[in-house]
Amino acid sequence: MTTEALLAYAHIMAFLMAATFLASETALCRKEWMNAAAVERLARVDMLYGISALLVLATGLARTWWGIKGGAWYWSQPLLHAKVTLFVVIGLMSIVPTMRFLRWRRAVRAGGALPSDDQVRSTRRLVMIEAHLLALIPLLAVFLARGVGTR
Repeated sequence: MTTEALLAYAHIMAFLMAATFLASETALCRKEWMNAAAVERLARVDMLYGISALLVLATGLARTWWGIKGGAWYWSQPLLHAKVTLFVVIGLMSIVPTMRFLRWRRAVRAGGALPSDDQVRSTRRLVMIEAHLLALIPLLAVFLARGVGTR
C-alpha cells in the first residue's frame, strides 16, 4: 500500500512539474516581452519541461509495473492507451517549440538577433495547444482510477 501511494505521489508531482514548466513557457513566449534574457530563459525552461515529461513517463511506467493492479490490468485499459497517446502527441508537438527555442538562443548568442513577432506568436500558439491537451490527461486519469470505461 505504501509503494502504491509513493508511486502515485511521484507521478502526480512529475505531472505538476511538467504543467508548471509548460505554463512558464506560455508566459515567457510573448512578443511584447521578448528579449535576449527571455530567449535564454525559454530554452532553460523548455529543458526542464522535457526532463519533467520524462519523469512523468518514468513514474507512470513504474506505476504500471509495481502498482497494486499490475501491468496486465493497466495495459488492457483503453483509457491508459488514450492517456499515453495524448502524451505522445504532446511530446511530438513539443519538438517544434524546442527546436525554435534552441535556434533563437543560437541567434541571440551569435549576434543578438531576436525572433520575429510572427515566430513568437506561432510558437506560443503551439505551446498553448500543448498546455490545453495536457489538461485532458488528468481527466482521463480520474476516470481510469474510478473505473469509468475500464474492462
